[in-house]
Amino acid sequence: MRPLTDTTPKPLLPVQGQPLLQWHLQALQAAGVERVVINTAWLGEQISDYFSGVFGLQPLMDKHKKLSISYSHEGRDFGGALETAGGIARALPQLGPVFWLAAGDVFAPDFVFDHAAAQAFAASGHLAHLWLVPNPAHNPRGNFGLSADGLALNLPAGSPLPRFTYSTIALLRAELFSAPWCDIPPGNPGGVKAPLAPLLRRAMDNGRVSAQLYTGRWTDVGTPERLAELNTPTPSCGTSS
Repeated sequence: MRPLTDTTPKPLLPVQGQPLLQWHLQALQAAGVERVVINTAWLGEQISDYFSGVFGLQPLMDKHKKLSISYSHEGRDFGGALETAGGIARALPQLGPVFWLAAGDVFAPDFVFDHAAAQAFAASGHLAHLWLVPNPAHNPRGNFGLSADGLALNLPAGSPLPRFTYSTIALLRAELFSAPWCDIPPGNPGGVKAPLAPLLRRAMDNGRVSAQLYTGRWTDVGTPERLAELNTPTPSCGTSS
């Protein structure tokens, strides 16, 4: 995303008039979520300075409480990002037994952080529930398969079954970040860098990850071109005389 991110962290880049991360925060607040933890790395202090410790949009305040925001400053504490699993392990003491995960560089304005989905996941025996999306042009091979009964599949390389792209939105159980799935101590005091995919694949091989296909608007804002496309006005329909 350089040069755009030379002076601005990606979650603060404007998408349709507001910071990219704000779209997630609005949706979480609308769903009744009361507390979030934001992991930061590159220029992370800008994110905490911008959103501070509370988020709440006035039109929603009659129906929804404000979001309380905590931060895990990976860049400040360890000199850089800890990747997804390492970052979650770092933030784990601030999280509950079941929590939402959403990447701060993804635009998904139609996604609903549904309370009923969180309750159903909490009552299940699964360690993760993933939202998968149709494969975008930049990831044509996808990441995971999806069974007819709603399990995410760690497909072997030669499998003819279709793969879908992991949206980076998920429900996770804190148990996934303990043995035998993960060997990083809670709080990740050593600043271990670790991706999430190996943990998910291990759990998939044991039938412990569910998934569903999401077909709403979704963009991995990974290039200046994709950001520019999101910010290009859609021509309005009408007639003139």
